[in-house]
Amino acid sequence: MDFKDYYKTLGVSKTATDKELKAAFRKLARKHHPDVNPGDKSAESRFKELNEAYEVLGDADKRRKYDELGANWRNYEQAGPAGQSGHPFGGGRAPGGSRTVTPEEFEQMFGGGRAGGGVDFSDFFQTFFGGGGGPSADMGGRTRAPRPGRDAEHELELTLEDALNGTTQRLQLTHGGQARTVDVRIPAGVGDGSRVRIAGEGEPGTSGAKSGDLFLRIRLAPHPKFERKGRDLYTRVALPLTTAVLGGEADVVTLAGKSLRLKVPPGTQNGQVFRLKGQGMPVSNKPEEPGDLYATADVQLPRTLTDEQRRSFEELVKSGL
Repeated sequence: MDFKDYYKTLGVSKTATDKELKAAFRKLARKHHPDVNPGDKSAESRFKELNEAYEVLGDADKRRKYDELGANWRNYEQAGPAGQSGHPFGGGRAPGGSRTVTPEEFEQMFGGGRAGGGVDFSDFFQTFFGGGGGPSADMGGRTRAPRPGRDAEHELELTLEDALNGTTQRLQLTHGGQARTVDVRIPAGVGDGSRVRIAGEGEPGTSGAKSGDLFLRIRLAPHPKFERKGRDLYTRVALPLTTAVLGGEADVVTLAGKSLRLKVPPGTQNGQVFRLKGQGMPVSNKPEEPGDLYATADVQLPRTLTDEQRRSFEELVKSGL
């Protein structure tokens, strides 16, 4: 029986954080999932190795024991029953049997598809981490302390209007094979990449321990007329050539749908930027400090000229304008 380098299996260093471990596992598991590679035995085997590695490294207690094991694994294998010397963890061999990741556990673990009929772990895993004791027993068959559920993370796409006003989204969540509906309030002012926490809607805990939390990672869809930079918004306002030259007013429609009158000074240049204070995005928990709206002048040149208009422009050229 060979020593399993679980860090190498997941492609991470021994100092990897829980977040880095989860990200590496999710990426590789999606790539090698049997549903994605039907009939590919090598992908199925690789998928099994990934599940086994994450089952150990994703659990703080198992990871600690695995790190302590190191190059002394043969001493443990040869130690035999409890009480003999050489056992690095102070206990005997774990009971036989294999640990299986259920379809529900797989879906909760990284949000992918189903794990088919489950994944049996190797003899190495069964020897050092047990397989028959179930989630409530430790390596020696003793009752294990309840373990809180892991946090889960999902992406949620919103429109810029949703981010401006706040919104309520109805989500379908699956826990233990049972689906439930949850209405989630997204506060006004969330930005691209923001994370919204929903307490208790992550992976269920074991033996009555509390569930993890669900984190929604916000992604804002592109808008055809507005661009967001922090709390500020940017748009363009069309100006007739005459208004740009002689001055006047122009309508600027905000993201909220309000029409504002913009005073345009004479001689406004194409690309000139005007600031409309307080018409940008709200700031979470600081509604009194909204951003600004910046309107860029888009001077519209006439496509056709009447004879009289052409003569007028020619006179302007002659005058040296």
